[in-house]
Parts: sequence; structure tokens; C-alpha cells
Amino acid sequence: MSRTFLQTAEWLDFQKSLGRKVWHFDDGKIRANIIKHDLPLKKSYLYIPHGPEIIFDEIKSGLSNELKNFIGYLKKTGKEERAIFIKMEPLLDMVPELLHQAGIKIKKSSKKVQPQKTVVLNLGLEENELLSRMHHKTRYNINLAEKKELKLIESDDVKSFWKLLKKTAKADRFTTHNFEYYEGLLNFFKDGEITAKLFIVNYENKPIAGAIVMLYGDIAYYLHGASDRDYRSLMAPYFMHWEIIKLLKETPKELLRNPTGQASDQGQGTRCKYYDFWGIDANKWPGVTRFKLGWGGETVEYPGSFDLPISKIWYWIYKIAKKTF
Repeated sequence: MSRTFLQTAEWLDFQKSLGRKVWHFDDGKIRANIIKHDLPLKKSYLYIPHGPEIIFDEIKSGLSNELKNFIGYLKKTGKEERAIFIKMEPLLDMVPELLHQAGIKIKKSSKKVQPQKTVVLNLGLEENELLSRMHHKTRYNINLAEKKELKLIESDDVKSFWKLLKKTAKADRFTTHNFEYYEGLLNFFKDGEITAKLFIVNYENKPIAGAIVMLYGDIAYYLHGASDRDYRSLMAPYFMHWEIIKLLKETPKELLRNPTGQASDQGQGTRCKYYDFWGIDANKWPGVTRFKLGWGGETVEYPGSFDLPISKIWYWIYKIAKKTF
């Protein structure tokens, strides 16, 4: 099993369903999902999310040669697809270090696709322990929200979530995918190795907050969220996350994936062990970062984003254009 859902065959199939060209490299020693992203002037770049993955147990000798073969494959594919560069965002610090040692000239990039830092909550802790690790303001807001007439439901009402997301994006000044992306995500990952769930918080039968949570392995990822600022005094996001966390702790994944099914061992099926808040950045999202840090989880930092230029001239033009616009 891959360490991340972004390196699964299912995720690659989802990207293909969006109309993107994809490849999967796997020689038994190095694995990588590769996704083509179009750029103006019929150019593109190739993207490896949370990869490449190196299977060290399978490499007995000659790691440098293995890496050079992999990079050779990337460059050949990149040239065929008119790619300006290949962007990699590995999970382990060792990967860019090994690429540098092998003489492969990758460049650290400030333009990231996935967040470099995140907060991960250990769901194996008792509720009282989780509460005690939170910032006092987070605990206070949870208690406040629990006194309101809020209700968390699992929903398929993507349109309500989309309306909330547009309001949130406008208020917080961030961009979103289009409606079809979220609808496609929830439909594509209904039940399988990866499962996407939409949760909505209702107040007086009106949706006021929502979250898309992805289940993979023993981790639940909070991928997308939204809330109605007109109801901010109700503290719905605090209520929403605390209810989701309790649900993940209490409910076997078999039932989360299939609410009408049966969990194994008379209800004692496997449960999610971690809740990943999926991204913090104090400079870009100070409010969101404070909110996520307030839950008392462990801060996890990945190596970041690295570019392998295919065309040095076009890569220079691309970087200038990014700074200008």
C-alpha cells in the first residue's frame, strides 16, 4: 500500500476522469504517479504528488543508477509532452537528498501544489486526552457549539456544499476548483480503497458548514471545508470537526464506507488512527492555521516542492511570468 492516496492507482484514474493525461512508473524499486498539467502556448508540466516513492528494501545496490533511469524516463516523457519541467513533492527528505547525490539537478520551488506542513491528530487517544491537548479557546468553542441546535449529517448534497464554499472562498480570498470537480470527487470515490465523504452541519434545517473527508488506509484527510460567516457565532466548524473526530473514533471504516453494510467481528472492525487537517501555512492562511493548530495535533512537515527543468529557457520564462502575474 502506498503511503499516500495521491500515489494510488485510484487517484490516477480520478485524474484521468478529469481529462488529464497520466502515467504510472513502477520498476519495483521506484514508484511514481505522474500527471500532466497544461500551460499556455501548448506547453505543460508533469507533476508527481507526494512522490516519487523509493522502495529501499528492493534496492540491493546501484541506487544512483536506478534514480538516473527514472529521471531519464521523466525527461523523455516530458519532451514528448512539451513539458517545461517536472514538479516533484516527495514525502521523505531522503528523496531530494538522494537525487542531489546522484547528480540530478533539481531546484527547490516556492510554488507548491500540496501543502508542505500539516497537523495530524492521533485518534487513538481518549476523548478526554484529545480535549486536554487542545488550545483552551478550541475547547471553549466546542462547548459553546454543543449548546446550539447544530446537527452533523453525512450528505450527498454537493450543491449546498458548493454554495458554502463559494462564500468562504470570497471571504477568505482563495480560489476553488469548479463545481464539477467536487461532484466528481465524491461520485468517483463512493466506496473503495479510497472513500470520500461529505459532511454537512445543519442549523434549523439550513446548511451552515461542510467538509469533504477522504479515507485511505488508517488516515482520514480533511481535504475541503466551508462555513457560512453569517452564522459564525455558532462556532459550527468546531462542532463539525469534533463530531467527525468522534465518529471516526467510534465507527469501523467498513461502516463509514458502507453505512448499510456490516463491520467485521461484530462491529469491531478497523478504525481510522489519524485525522490529517491537510495543510497549514501561517503566511498564506493565518486564520485557518491558528484554527488547525488549536486542536493540539502533531505538526508534520514535508520536504517541499522541487522542479526538474526540461527546457531551461522556457523554465526561466515560466518563472518570470509567475512573478509578473
